[in-house]
Amino acid sequence: MRRRLLAALLIAAAAPAGAQTFAIVNGMVARGDGSEPIRDGTVVVRNGRIVAAGAGVSVPAGAQIVDANGKWVTPGIVAGFSRLGLADVDLAADGADDTNNNGPFSAAIDVVPAINPLHQTVAVNRADGVTRALVAPGVGKSIFAGQGAVIDTGADMDPITRPRLFQFVELGETGKDKAGGSRASAHVLFRNALREAAELSRYARPITVKGERSDDVLLTRFDAAALVPVLKGQQYLLVHVERASDILAVIELKREFAGLKPVLVGASEGWTVADKIARSGIPVIASAVNDLPASFEQLAATQSNIGRMRSAGVNVSIGMIDDNDTRNLFMERQYAGNLVALQKIPGAAGVSWGEALAMITSRPAQAVGMGAEIGSLAAGRRADVVIWSGDPLEGASAAEQVYIDGVRQPLDTHQTKLRDRYRYLPRRDLPEAYRR
Repeated sequence: MRRRLLAALLIAAAAPAGAQTFAIVNGMVARGDGSEPIRDGTVVVRNGRIVAAGAGVSVPAGAQIVDANGKWVTPGIVAGFSRLGLADVDLAADGADDTNNNGPFSAAIDVVPAINPLHQTVAVNRADGVTRALVAPGVGKSIFAGQGAVIDTGADMDPITRPRLFQFVELGETGKDKAGGSRASAHVLFRNALREAAELSRYARPITVKGERSDDVLLTRFDAAALVPVLKGQQYLLVHVERASDILAVIELKREFAGLKPVLVGASEGWTVADKIARSGIPVIASAVNDLPASFEQLAATQSNIGRMRSAGVNVSIGMIDDNDTRNLFMERQYAGNLVALQKIPGAAGVSWGEALAMITSRPAQAVGMGAEIGSLAAGRRADVVIWSGDPLEGASAAEQVYIDGVRQPLDTHQTKLRDRYRYLPRRDLPEAYRR
């Protein structure tokens, strides 16, 4: 009996911090699935997973109660495209891992070893409600950047939710530059890479004998092997394109290589071909506020882009490619709020509040096949939950409690520590620069 009791105690002590049952009650609950918020809602969490969320939800006996009266409760923000954890500051390139300029590999690169969960950018975004992020490497000498991952922003050293989930490729203006200055060349390079991957995949064993591969290969063996899962549809293909003609070219690639699972990233001119994107079924992770022709591939940019694509039936979410994508992912909620406000502007196309929230929570998760795991408060999902001081799509609201896998996270950052350190110091104790 004593041994059984001791064993039970040891098991309880070894249980993860998220293995508790708790209920967040009396809050304005938004599930992140496109529906509108629910007043006086309840969210129940058990063992790091959502049990139920909504109105009339029963609270299990013995559950810890978190009162969210006057607060808003949502899923954590899922950054649709980022390079979070790859760079901390811009003062020196030595501390950044977001670009591969001179290395010999491209598609074979796995972003996971470069991700540093201790970067202050991770803590800052966690403190503003970002709980997961799609992280992609930057391109170097090739149109292929490498394999991206989904991470969490938890305060621990185990950030990887799903490694090698997608391959990232540049096929727009940047891809043109990497391919020698021509979009046509970029597409030839892409098709050739898939041909080499197909050739490699025909062998059931690693190629070791000279002559088993064609003599005119352009990719290293590792890079070709990394594209085999893309060719077979076992790995998503995130493609950065902005121009309408480039978007249509990706749709044609999908017809040519039936196994591909492409996801369009950026897509500033997507609204002009929204019907074709919708028919293709290809998801879009769009830049929300590209409203000026910042480049020749964004001449048709408009803030109504996302609203018009959504109205056409495109599965759209919000990402931040080339928009402080290593650090300011928390701005996605402001962008989502802008889309709601666009509904009030004559001639503009916005989205509903519930749909705007979904575009920064469940929609990016669905785009890469993880909608059943993260991004909403549906039963069975990972318990990434944020309690906000007010409407999360309003810039004045703040994240007051953040849970990842049901574990409450610290919200302190380097900035808040500096603030607290110097806020109440007597003048004589301040550094000299502060006493002037």
